[in-house]
Amino acid sequence: MTETIPVPSRLALSFKARREELNLTQEDVASRVTALLTPPGKLTQQVYAAFEKGRSQSTRYAPAIAKALDLPIEVLEEEWASAAPAESSRRPILANAKYIEEPIALWGDEPPFGDVVEVPMLKEIALSDGSGQMSVVEQGKVKLGFSKSALLSMDIDIANVVCITVSGNSMEPVIPDGGRAGVDRGRTEVRDGDIFAINHDGQLRVKVLYRTPRGGLRMRSFNRDEHPDEEYSAEGIRSENIEIIGRVFWYSVLR
Repeated sequence: MTETIPVPSRLALSFKARREELNLTQEDVASRVTALLTPPGKLTQQVYAAFEKGRSQSTRYAPAIAKALDLPIEVLEEEWASAAPAESSRRPILANAKYIEEPIALWGDEPPFGDVVEVPMLKEIALSDGSGQMSVVEQGKVKLGFSKSALLSMDIDIANVVCITVSGNSMEPVIPDGGRAGVDRGRTEVRDGDIFAINHDGQLRVKVLYRTPRGGLRMRSFNRDEHPDEEYSAEGIRSENIEIIGRVFWYSVLR
């Protein structure tokens, strides 16, 4: 399997050239940018390095990086303009949604169907031995917004279903902080590009997974600007105590 070498964007190359001209390290740039951001905003050296090396092709911190490197804002405008497709080469705009014509009915305390699904909730808890280690356990139950028959139609065994709450911004904009997700513990075989819940040494995580050669694993976040890919060899999976809990088959978000 041939490894793809990342190619930095023109903007990343401009930032790197300016950084080297000023004799700054990547850590220096990250610190300067962080000082310009409103707390708790922060740019880490790892995130900046991922952009500069081409592992990330864009960054929302570009204006702040330009300011930290004392580059004129025109540099951003020129680079973005050069990356924009010509009018003649743009794809036709196609709709990917439609209005729901039926009126929306609100539930009361009880859902409109009798066979509502109630499943365990997974949470992280600290072990009682004082070691500071975390463990992922079932704690309480939650009702999901669909019926048992709907799960059966998806070939999902209700006994394998658990619910989790996603925290942090790594999976934004698809699953933002506070979003809930349903996990099928009966499906742990990795399908490249699918979303899975993971027990990572006692930490409950949600990531897009990809298989890598010789039994390895790549974890990907939707917010790749701030959360670069993580890669683990087969040995790394064992030493990091990484366990795939199951496939995320449903998630719900209120914005």
